[in-house]
Amino acid sequence: MGSGRLDGPGGRRRTVSAVNPVEAFLPETYTAGVPYALFAELRTTRPVCRIEEPAVGDWPAGPGFWAVFRHADVKHVLRTPEVFSSHLGATQIRDPDTPADLEFVRAMMLNQDPPDHSRSRRIVAAAFTPRAVRELEEVIEERAAALVDSVAGHGETDFVELAADLPVWTLAHVMGVPEGDRRLLFDWAGRVIGYQDDDYAGSSTAALEELSPMGRAALARRPAPAARRPDGRPMNPRSREALADMFAYAHALAERPRPGSVMARMREGGLSRDEFENMFFLFAVAGNETLRNGIPGGLLTLLDHPGSLRLLRDRPELTGPAVEEMLRFWPPVIDFRRTATRDVELGGQLIRRGEKVVVFHASANRDETVFTDPDRFDITRAPNDHLSFGFGPHVCLGAHLARVQMRAMLRAALDRLPGLRRAGDPVRLTSNFQNGLKTLPVRWGTDR
Repeated sequence: MGSGRLDGPGGRRRTVSAVNPVEAFLPETYTAGVPYALFAELRTTRPVCRIEEPAVGDWPAGPGFWAVFRHADVKHVLRTPEVFSSHLGATQIRDPDTPADLEFVRAMMLNQDPPDHSRSRRIVAAAFTPRAVRELEEVIEERAAALVDSVAGHGETDFVELAADLPVWTLAHVMGVPEGDRRLLFDWAGRVIGYQDDDYAGSSTAALEELSPMGRAALARRPAPAARRPDGRPMNPRSREALADMFAYAHALAERPRPGSVMARMREGGLSRDEFENMFFLFAVAGNETLRNGIPGGLLTLLDHPGSLRLLRDRPELTGPAVEEMLRFWPPVIDFRRTATRDVELGGQLIRRGEKVVVFHASANRDETVFTDPDRFDITRAPNDHLSFGFGPHVCLGAHLARVQMRAMLRAALDRLPGLRRAGDPVRLTSNFQNGLKTLPVRWGTDR
């Protein structure tokens, strides 16, 4: 490689010759920022390349994987499940610890291929149709406004903490979770999505006195934060053992589902026990994490581009396109894994049957062959073929609901917090999967 210069994570400078693809895997890379300069170099020189999978903390090394960085190749992988399977090895870079763990997570809709995936999706799809979401829009907008109003008199807040309540509240509403148990959804998502980050791995914010009887019973089933398997290895946070409290709660809630709720559809849909538990996991965690990352990340992007912020204030009709550009510029999910079902060539590389293939949405969203001036934040960008909600049969079922929440929270913040701006540096989540913030201090008003 040449000897030019690249911006590294967090703006650090380095020579091109020092570029190492393994940085795309290491969780600590993302603590400083998504390595877009690395992705750009790899799209040009090694758009499909082999990446090592070294040990991270207590987690053992893996066999490595093929990383896919170009937009067209990412789309190809996502739309051909017969070649690139979600089912064979599930969808996380890290392999499940045991065959039993793999068999369990294969029951999740996210980790299924058609036709099983199609059957699972149909069971709950009616709750996320445009008509169903339209019926929720007004209450979501009211909730977003109430959240912002609750801090408006304070002059400053942590926007991550403020915004995190909206997806939790929305999920609780859709699932029929009692008001006092909402914080359990927040904690479960934190433990699962933030297990690579010490601040999130032991997340426990639910107040015992506010929980319902079934919430308290579930909390008693929660494993200790440092729980390990009998062989001494750390417990996989996505395993059945690590989430015993969540699954106990799921079964208790299913005994009294609210008519028409997602839980009622799940109970009536003929799911197996494993499928039911994994479906609850998917809604409680995946339905939460995208917005928990996307709303604060989108606002931070807007605050860091004052010209776009002024334009949006002057032209609120741009809120929809602005949200799409926020999703492109700050994709909530960095990557997803597939497994090759047969020997196949991709990007000039021969991928063998059974090897991991990891698509990087964050790289695809900055592909210069698809997006003009891809590193420029442009709330008028059209078309905007970002892949932040995936593509193909696994395109996010709740994408429309997520967009409604992002628009509602953005409008509420800009309408009710005049002069909104940063009040300090944000702190990023340590994760090679979720593009998240742990804190985003903001202030508003005329006092400078």
